[in-house]
Amino acid sequence: MGRDRVFLEVVQDAVELFGAQVRAARAERRWTAAELARRAGVSKGTVLKVEQGHPGVSIGTAFQLAALVGVPLFARDERRLAADAQAARAAVIGRRVRRPAEPDVALDF
Repeated sequence: MGRDRVFLEVVQDAVELFGAQVRAARAERRWTAAELARRAGVSKGTVLKVEQGHPGVSIGTAFQLAALVGVPLFARDERRLAADAQAARAAVIGRRVRRPAEPDVALDF
């Protein structure tokens, strides 16, 4: 099923840009794809998929690779990133929809 999935053009563009950033940062460190794969605990093929802009790689794996080579993720300040993440979680929790309680209906006629 995942192989047949079609992504929006903007998503594909973003994934390709992200992959190019990972590849450039890896090259700056003079690491091979195999070396980055070893450090991340993934296969060389997974590294190449991220670098080539394949959108099917898990976001956690892609972010792990980016962090290892120094590609900034959202904010350079880790404390700010943590605070932003906490604020985002709070916003999501505040929006959760709860099923309304069943009204108390007297069924004794």
